[in-house]
Amino acid sequence: MDTTKGHPKGLYLLFVTEMWERFSYYGMRALFMLYMVQALLFDKETASQVYGSYTGLVYLTPLIGGYIADRYWGNRRSIVVGALTMALGQFLLFLSACYFREAGLAQYLMFCGLGLLVLGNGFFKPNISTMVGRLYTDNDGRKDSAFTIFYMGVNVGSTLAPLVCGLVGNTGHPEDFKWGFLASCIGMLAGAAVFQALKDKYIRDPEGNPVGTVPEKKEDASEKKTARAYSSARVWLMVGGTVALTLLFSVNWDADAAHLFAGADWIGSLIYATTIVMPVVIIADRSLSRSEKMRIGVIYIIAFFVIFFWAAYEQAGASLTFFADEQTDRHIGSWEMPASYFQSFNPIMIVLLAPAFASVWSFLGKKGIEPSSPCKQAIGLFLLSLGYLYIAFGVRGVEPGMKVSMVWLAGLYLIHTMGELCLAPIGLSLVYKLSPVRFSSLLMGVWYLSTSAANKFAGLLSGYYPEGGAVRSFMGYRIENLFDFFMLFVFMSGAAAIVLFLLSGKLQKMMETH
Repeated sequence: MDTTKGHPKGLYLLFVTEMWERFSYYGMRALFMLYMVQALLFDKETASQVYGSYTGLVYLTPLIGGYIADRYWGNRRSIVVGALTMALGQFLLFLSACYFREAGLAQYLMFCGLGLLVLGNGFFKPNISTMVGRLYTDNDGRKDSAFTIFYMGVNVGSTLAPLVCGLVGNTGHPEDFKWGFLASCIGMLAGAAVFQALKDKYIRDPEGNPVGTVPEKKEDASEKKTARAYSSARVWLMVGGTVALTLLFSVNWDADAAHLFAGADWIGSLIYATTIVMPVVIIADRSLSRSEKMRIGVIYIIAFFVIFFWAAYEQAGASLTFFADEQTDRHIGSWEMPASYFQSFNPIMIVLLAPAFASVWSFLGKKGIEPSSPCKQAIGLFLLSLGYLYIAFGVRGVEPGMKVSMVWLAGLYLIHTMGELCLAPIGLSLVYKLSPVRFSSLLMGVWYLSTSAANKFAGLLSGYYPEGGAVRSFMGYRIENLFDFFMLFVFMSGAAAIVLFLLSGKLQKMMETH
């Protein structure tokens, strides 16, 4: 295939489909914390826990969706089922906001809606990312730029969502949140309709064969029987290991036997247990060669460091939303910008900067001095740390209730955008390139599993946001004010950046193992 030509049209169909799905997700996310605090009257710590559990589970279920797609449904069917399930979940959130004054009913509808969003995302997320790579030959040099273009689709949707959903939902009146959730529902339906209408025409590999159809079963009778027995053993190992670790992580070691699980965070324990068990089960597969295990090991190591990136980055939907709402001067002339609009800053910057970053990587590649993928990830973590250092000095000495210029929050998002462009699209491309074809969707699910753990961790860290003069401690680190809170992320992401940079050379050698 002539790789000097432009990208296949299928890439742009996946771009549009992902754009609408991200519109749906980020439109809801821009309002979710504010809805819980202002309409349902949750306190910030409880809202942060719900947020962390939801966003953590959203990135946990891709493991299930990836497995079903690889074995039974194929990518196409999984994407459509996932999109429609998420649309229904958004509609239940709309109904929840319609009845927000009836606390019991509103909370029931909200949690049912969140459950459907979690389930639908599991079918959608790993499959659409995997299909991007399958549009190209194995040695096509356009893959990194293709994933960067695809990532722009993510951020076009992320840009529009807070603006549209924030405009109609974040008005200062709790009864208007419902319109933001309804807009998210409509966006998801639009994405499903576009994909269903055009997938057969454009989602094809370089030879013109359809991509993402139902997998073929080629084993003979004896092979099928052996495969089923082995698959059953793996399933029991996964379930048993996950249950055992979930129970272990939920134990309150300071309590007596009668209160051993008192106050347990079962969702958090499940997420962390799965994050450990699933990678072990996959890499223990007997069909993997030594070189394949080495390459999968690189995915695991980098995924571990990515946890620290997203745990800090995802404060955008949690603690930074509180900061934008309460301690940022949002006036532009006589107009006060809705707090939800700040969540458009990052994706707007990504849309503007992504082409430049794609060109930079291409230019450096031609000169033979392009940083390795692990090194790019380390640079992303360093920039994340730098962004929090910037805002930490902006709020140093600021008393609770005082408002600071939006320049500080905007600057943080600009620095974080550059870090994200070094880490996120490169990570997707790396997972596709290193994964054995038969495990591609499942390993994409493992990649998102690290994001699951990170989002749950993000909700936990958001609960340390200083409020009411309370002094809190995280692993011995005292948090008395906003400066202390933001410096926590400086130390965490900065340390991860240094360690990953030191390991980058070794990881690059492992990636090149044949």
